[in-house]
Amino acid sequence: MPTNFYLLFVTALIPIIIGFVYYHEKVAGTAWMNVNGFTKESIAGGNMAVILGLSYLLGLVLSFSISGLVIHQGGVMSMMYPDVFVSGSEVQLEFNALMEKYGDAQRSFKHGIIHGTEATLFIVLPLIAINALFERRGWKYILIHLVYWWICFILIGGILCEFLKFSPLS
Repeated sequence: MPTNFYLLFVTALIPIIIGFVYYHEKVAGTAWMNVNGFTKESIAGGNMAVILGLSYLLGLVLSFSISGLVIHQGGVMSMMYPDVFVSGSEVQLEFNALMEKYGDAQRSFKHGIIHGTEATLFIVLPLIAINALFERRGWKYILIHLVYWWICFILIGGILCEFLKFSPLS
């Protein structure tokens, strides 16, 4: 368990904050509205409390998922499951020794950016593009959303990879 697990709750705000800026009419908002056939009046409705609340909860799921992509030490723990959680067990002692030696390996903002970019290209792009193809949307639609998610993924990945810390198991 991360000692600063609150960081997951902080990074869950990134898609909302970036979306507020990115989809503003002076950034990509006008292009987004045009490609979707929206008007200011057509998007004025909706319950913003529900939209923002659900967006935050989904951002939390996303942050938790991205942490597993950018922090490789969790994979080591999963290989040793469930014995790694038995207090004082040989497996737990081995895990703690590995984390003492390699716990900071590949733990940088840059490493999180690399994996955020990979996830954007190999997960987000296919998801957006498949939906866009069936919705008969063009590449402009795909690129608008892809850039938004790329920014979100590199920020979430970078922050979590650099700053999410774990204590030894006991």
